[in-house]
Amino acid sequence: MTISEVSKKFDMSPDTLRYYERIGLIPPVPRNKGGLRDYDEDSCGWIEFIKCMRSAGLPIEALIEYVKLFREGDDTIPARLEILLEQREILLEKIASINSTLERLDYKIEFYRSGKMRECENKLNLK
Repeated sequence: MTISEVSKKFDMSPDTLRYYERIGLIPPVPRNKGGLRDYDEDSCGWIEFIKCMRSAGLPIEALIEYVKLFREGDDTIPARLEILLEQREILLEKIASINSTLERLDYKIEFYRSGKMRECENKLNLK
C-alpha cells in the first residue's frame, strides 16, 4: 500500500506516518523498486497498534521503548509486559477520573431536569 492509501485507511497524515517511522515507533517500512514506501501487512499492524495505544493515552516515549524492546527479541518480554502493565494502571486511573466527572455531570443534569435548580435560584434571588 502507498503512504496515501495507509494515511486514508488509518486516518493519519502522511507526515505523521513518516514521523512515526523516523522516531522508531514503526519499524522501517519496506520500499518498492522506486524507493517509495510500500506498506505491507506487518507495517499496517504496527500502525494499528500504535494508533490504538496513542488513543488510549500512551506517551510516545513509552511506545518507542516498547518497540525498541520488541525488536531486541523475546528476552525483553518481561520488560515489555511491565511497560504495558504500567500504562494500563495509568489508563485505569484516567478512566476512574472520567467516571467521577461523568457522575458529577449526571447529578447536575438531573438537578436541572428535576427543577431543583430553579428553586435554588429563586430562593437566592438569582432569576
